[in-house]
Amino acid sequence: MAYEVKKDPNANLDYGFDWTAWLGATDTITESTWVVPSASGLTTHSSSISTNGKVTTVWLKAGTASGAVYAATNHIKTAAGREDERSLRVAVVDR
Repeated sequence: MAYEVKKDPNANLDYGFDWTAWLGATDTITESTWVVPSASGLTTHSSSISTNGKVTTVWLKAGTASGAVYAATNHIKTAAGREDERSLRVAVVDR
């Protein structure tokens, strides 16, 4: 599952996924890793898992020229031993 956001090359913003429906009532996220292509010019920082263990967040800053589209991929592991990932399409646009 991927969704797209628009990001200015100079913006420093937070993005994430709400995994609540996929996790169900009892499972929680224990590990979250974000990856972006090195050529994208995007950098990740301050990634986190919410206190209820259901939502992951990452801050993205920078980015190359307007018009480029990159994927930021979130890989998670859960207390029940599940692993999955979701990708966020980041469209770099001048705003």
